[in-house]
Amino acid sequence: MSWIRHLRVGSADVYSLTDGQFRLDGGAMFGSVPRVLWERLTPPDALNRIALRINPLLIQLNGKNILVETGMDDKSGQKFETQFALERDETVFSCLRSLNLEPSDIDLVVNTHLHFDHAGRNTDAFLEPTFKNARYIVQRQELWDAEHTHERNRASYLAHNIAPILERGLFDVVDGEAELLPGLSVFPLPGHNLGQQGVRLEADGQTLIYAADLLPTTLHAPYPYIMGYDLYPVTTLELKKRWLPEWAHASAIICTPHDPIHAWGRFAPRDRGGLELVGLET
Repeated sequence: MSWIRHLRVGSADVYSLTDGQFRLDGGAMFGSVPRVLWERLTPPDALNRIALRINPLLIQLNGKNILVETGMDDKSGQKFETQFALERDETVFSCLRSLNLEPSDIDLVVNTHLHFDHAGRNTDAFLEPTFKNARYIVQRQELWDAEHTHERNRASYLAHNIAPILERGLFDVVDGEAELLPGLSVFPLPGHNLGQQGVRLEADGQTLIYAADLLPTTLHAPYPYIMGYDLYPVTTLELKKRWLPEWAHASAIICTPHDPIHAWGRFAPRDRGGLELVGLET
């Protein structure tokens, strides 16, 4: 069964795509949350890794095809794929073909950030832009950080996913909130790193949010559930306290980049207080 899911948001068609499955360390994915709590929600394998998925989003709006995230890096070899237990049951390309689209049909690519599991398909095996007719939207801070890495973030930025886009002048660099098309905008979501951005689609009283790694899965809705990978976890906490109640009040549809089960969800009150993100099936 294909992963692809479809929603209508006003006049926009929205599709949740996939670029396969992978695994990351469960303790790292839940930070300071004790294992005895998170393993009830997502049991780890023998190597303490939990199941995740790569979930790009396709938005068709005003005659444009907008791809949010490009997928997992495919140019780093077998050791890389074994480390992350990568399984390409489907790819972003097979999903696009199912919708009668080719990479050349994409008009805009939104890189929420430039880590290898989000921007890994920016370029192809020949280090050429995969989406050759698209402009790539990135925050200025994120592009700077990708070019000036340090010991804490260097492993996340792979130059072969970034430099060819930069060299060909295909990045459209934005500072802060920016409208891409009427009803479609990006906005800063620092915390995981400084230059991360989310995507907001608003139409006919409906709101859809691609939350990037502020909410890597639906299980990360509780405020303390913050990844150990986040460079600025207190900033993540502050933004969760700011945005989650607002999105809940708006009954926004929330898309997460790595949930292995749910393409999207909506917030609901938790019995113990706070919010949970409940999967929305379509």
